[in-house]
Amino acid sequence: MEYSRSELFLSEATMNQMRNSVYYLARLMEKKGTTDINVRLRNMGRNIARTFIKYWKPIEIINESNIKDVLKTIYQKIVESSISIDINNNEKLIIIKDYKCSLCRYHYEDIKIAGCEILLGLVSELVFLINEESKDPSSIFLEPREVKESRSYGNNLCMHVFNYKIGGS
Repeated sequence: MEYSRSELFLSEATMNQMRNSVYYLARLMEKKGTTDINVRLRNMGRNIARTFIKYWKPIEIINESNIKDVLKTIYQKIVESSISIDINNNEKLIIIKDYKCSLCRYHYEDIKIAGCEILLGLVSELVFLINEESKDPSSIFLEPREVKESRSYGNNLCMHVFNYKIGGS
């Protein structure tokens, strides 16, 4: 049975398949001696965002006034998570805490990478694609920094950290 991308977006089984595939792929890359697995997973997320934007765009512009709401919408719609967000204006950081990260649902003893590295690439690229189109000087842009904690490592939550900048600054 073939599904369109729009139908897959609505499918409940998609996240289970994605999670299983990510950890299988991580094990395979580790076995092959790949050292930049997190970079590769982030690039996968960026590629997913480039496809995703063709089917779903949450808003026309993302800036300081709506960034929290937009990120909550993205996480809820794409990975069905309810998140909390802290913004550190001094260090220009956005810290997302996800207690139900569907990509890191289980603790894996043999895995040294968090599956949600994909989300860092996906979220930052989706924000970039939306704001690149708007060309508004108040647009916010995200750069993945790190997955500070992960349920796949045995932590109680996944913590995603992004650097941010406004416009071209």
